[in-house]
Amino acid sequence: MREGVRGQSSFVVHFLIAAAVLAAAAVLRVSFLEWAVLILCIALVLAAEMFNSALERMARAITGEQSPHLRDALDIASAAVLTAVLGTVAVGIIIFAWRISTLLMANQ
Repeated sequence: MREGVRGQSSFVVHFLIAAAVLAAAAVLRVSFLEWAVLILCIALVLAAEMFNSALERMARAITGEQSPHLRDALDIASAAVLTAVLGTVAVGIIIFAWRISTLLMANQ
């Protein structure tokens, strides 16, 4: 894991966002199932980022030259990370919007 994270600035961003999500989940007192879904989403994004990093390193090990095939493969891997992030954001919005609306209705 250390090698996958080392030198990847996107991991810092993902870890900071994950910490904020976990803090918000604690403050909003999400349910057990919601915790499980949020943690699974965080793990999915980090795993996708690791696969992307692995492909980048493999591409550099294969050749130092520019290749349209390697470029396309790396772009697809980056798109996979983006897809995981967008899905995770959607799940977060659903969970947190529900929690916040529930709290607001309880306070009325």
